[in-house]
Amino acid sequence: MEEEKEWWVYIVACSDESLYTGITTDRERRIAEHNDSKKGAKYTRNRRPVDLVYSEMLPNRSAASKREYEIKKLSRADKLKLIGS
Repeated sequence: MEEEKEWWVYIVACSDESLYTGITTDRERRIAEHNDSKKGAKYTRNRRPVDLVYSEMLPNRSAASKREYEIKKLSRADKLKLIGS
């Protein structure tokens, strides 16, 4: 049985002070894509540069997607609390 990759849920702070949440298996590559590539999310393309402000490792894509959904439902104030913890 093939071993699953580690997945990350992350939050980036955009240049307009908004927050964007996503998932990836490679945080460094993904942040570089958000900042320098057409592969970055459409949301972040006009809000560059972005800075990684939070990340959390999860055991598989399913868990990462569920956690991403939970974080996206949080208020901005709650996301800032999470980032600060």
